[in-house]
Amino acid sequence: MNPRNPGSIIFFGTPEFAAFILRDLAQRGENIVAAVTTPDKPRGRGLHMDSSAVSQVATELGIPILKPLKHRDPDFLRALREFGADVFVVVAYKILPMEVIAIPRLGAFNVHASLLPKYRGAAPINWAIIRGERETGITTFMLEQGVDTGGILLQEHTPIGPDDTAGELHDRLKVIGASVASETLRGLAAGSLHPIAQLNQEATPAPKIFPKDCEIDFHRPVRDVHNFIRGLSPHPGAMAKLDEIRLKVLRSRCVDDLRLLLRPGVHLFQRKESRIFVGTEDGLIEILELQREGKRMMSASDFLRGFHVDM
Repeated sequence: MNPRNPGSIIFFGTPEFAAFILRDLAQRGENIVAAVTTPDKPRGRGLHMDSSAVSQVATELGIPILKPLKHRDPDFLRALREFGADVFVVVAYKILPMEVIAIPRLGAFNVHASLLPKYRGAAPINWAIIRGERETGITTFMLEQGVDTGGILLQEHTPIGPDDTAGELHDRLKVIGASVASETLRGLAAGSLHPIAQLNQEATPAPKIFPKDCEIDFHRPVRDVHNFIRGLSPHPGAMAKLDEIRLKVLRSRCVDDLRLLLRPGVHLFQRKESRIFVGTEDGLIEILELQREGKRMMSASDFLRGFHVDM
């Protein structure tokens, strides 16, 4: 085998972030012999079966797909071995048991959207912004038993702008992730990459975010509120209630205007200027884009026009 060619690959992943990397690797000419993703799920009022983003891309590319219910199932393990893949590439997928990780000759590596050991877990992009980080990146690391704890192979850094949203950062990181995944494949094949142990004392968590975690606390400092809003935008969305209307707040900015003083959580609709302000612990947050339940995203000015009509 060409030492610069990793041979055959089985790709594991589920969401759009993973699907982008799958497509990119295929376009680079990688020999992807199978894709593993989550089983189809019923969605919508009609409960139509919906397949994952990785499943959709794999189908389009003609890549065989496995959708196991249990990863220790003997039939699934047998199917993995029969493909004879040299390496497993894992992106935004479930925790795999050692029975799976131990199969490929070159091992299994994960593409993670943070600079490990910081932000281990399911939502690294969201938490990096919520915590006010100015930099993040992509890490590839060898899989082992544990959550994002394996030896680091490669990392690439990227800045986080003061107003970047999670959606914007997600789209940048998936492009970086595809490039770093390809470079990792080359390095493993050539034997030039050697895992470097993570410093566990520097680890920070990035747990999954649930709806109950999305309520905006306007009693926090204004910069923290702004980071929280952009860290959850566009999904799952930071939630607030203004005049008894439940809203997702999708874009905001910090306001340095001492002429306006509002108590934390108290809002002001400036209809003439089409602006919305809410008080925080130490300043004002201006809401720029929002979404009412069941409605499309809109600007503050569009909301105020519609709100006036509703009244």
